Amino acid sequence: MTPLVRILFEDWADTSLPLPAYETPGAAGADIRANLPPDMRASGFTLAPMQRAICPTGIRVEIPLGFEMQIRPRSGLATKSGITLPNTPGTIDSDYRGPLGVALINLGAEPYTVQHGDRIAQMIVAPVVQVGFAVVDALGPTERGEGGFGSTGRR
Repeated sequence: MTPLVRILFEDWADTSLPLPAYETPGAAGADIRANLPPDMRASGFTLAPMQRAICPTGIRVEIPLGFEMQIRPRSGLATKSGITLPNTPGTIDSDYRGPLGVALINLGAEPYTVQHGDRIAQMIVAPVVQVGFAVVDALGPTERGEGGFGSTGRR
């Protein structure tokens, strides 16, 4: 059975915009659209270079227990315009019921205007495993050992 994410529109949201959707049969992520408040729909909102802002989506979600929603950048938007997410991937827990906003940042050299209905990010719904934690006297050995950042080198 396919897990179902339940969606509730905000009172002010434009319900004529498409729900998050997989744009191709092989897509891993469903595109999320900017659903701007009525007073911003005609003009959109502009991100100056290096500016961060939360873009509203007009929805709230109910993610099934045992799953998370990851919010990731859209590669075309990032490469063409420098619009990405400052906390990628963003995680939405299954017990969160507040508004779904997408944190955006403009890493480009020019201002960028997000228009009402633009596809701004993608969501991936994935299973979550909660683990236990235990303090131990030693950790098991590995070939890598304590090698940190860059320790495996180029191959």
